[in-house]
Amino acid sequence: MARLPTGIYPMVYSFFDEHGSLRLDTYEIQIEAAIRSQAAGLAILGLGSEVSKLTPSERLEVLKFVSSNLSGRKPLLTTVYGNSPKEQIEFGKKAIQYGTDAILLQPPTKALTDGALIDFFSEIIAKLNIPIGIQNAPEFLGFGLSNPGIIKLADKHDNFVMAKLECSAVQLQTMVKDLKENAMIFNGRCGLELTDNLRAGAAGIIPGIETIDKTNKIFRLFNHGEVREADKLYSDLLPILCFIMQGIPHFLTYGKMLAAKRLGLAFGGFRKPALMPTEFGKQCIKRFADQLGKL
Repeated sequence: MARLPTGIYPMVYSFFDEHGSLRLDTYEIQIEAAIRSQAAGLAILGLGSEVSKLTPSERLEVLKFVSSNLSGRKPLLTTVYGNSPKEQIEFGKKAIQYGTDAILLQPPTKALTDGALIDFFSEIIAKLNIPIGIQNAPEFLGFGLSNPGIIKLADKHDNFVMAKLECSAVQLQTMVKDLKENAMIFNGRCGLELTDNLRAGAAGIIPGIETIDKTNKIFRLFNHGEVREADKLYSDLLPILCFIMQGIPHFLTYGKMLAAKRLGLAFGGFRKPALMPTEFGKQCIKRFADQLGKL
């Protein structure tokens, strides 16, 4: 089964208007920013897209709109959300129909044991003929698979080719070591520990789009052997990443605000529940946007 190219796959944000309605036009602006920044591809409908706040019809709208506007210029990685294998299989088939290149499965909202979660994912993976993986984020989602559980999926299914983790570089290195070359390992966490993740064997990162020009440049420098320069650029970016990555609600407010400022987008409103920004937080984001410049 074919794999995605290594690299940075920014997760697009979902922007809403003052009444909480979804704004499709903002996805097109994010697509073009990712392409200008030479990202490896684009990711949609993950935690950063506030997928749990979108209705099933809105998720399908986003999939169709992004796929159409991306138009095969870069690989598309679609996260599939749902509380039953049937729901995820149905949406996964639609993702394939509309041209996604690979799929990431999220666990259901109800916590499952390791064995039950393996069975949950395995039923879905067996029904979708596409490169596929899982998002394993117990720190954010409350539960997830153990390393042996991920290895079992990789051994069982030829089309299981990736896992997106949300963990330290040290933890990621253990997963890379255990999986060997059975699957690609990506990290998220907004790009924290980016160069150390690459040292640990990560195939890439799936961060937010607000720093895609910087994170992709770091990746390219590192892979071309210019490690000192990559570390320096990462060090310059680190205070911004630390500010943004203070948990998912904080990330969804302030990461999205930074993306909006850098992209020249009117922020709009929120779809609740959401963390409301403070005046101090807004000042910090303005300072970061001025420091980074236009995206």
